[in-house]
Amino acid sequence: MPVSWKLLVKRLQDFGFEGPFSGGKHPYMIKEDFVLTIPNPHKQEISVDLLSRILKQASIKRDDWLK
Repeated sequence: MPVSWKLLVKRLQDFGFEGPFSGGKHPYMIKEDFVLTIPNPHKQEISVDLLSRILKQASIKRDDWLK
């Protein structure tokens, strides 16, 4: 199910990411030494496909995300 940009950021923060920070073309979030690029906030919703790619990069399991 698609999620809003604000919910994406909040949930990533729940998983220990800091930010978002602006830089380059896209904002990013940091967890320890890992930098995760996230989409720009002007889009209405994050599609399921994009969300699954973001979660894979962030090493967050789908089941953990849905809890």
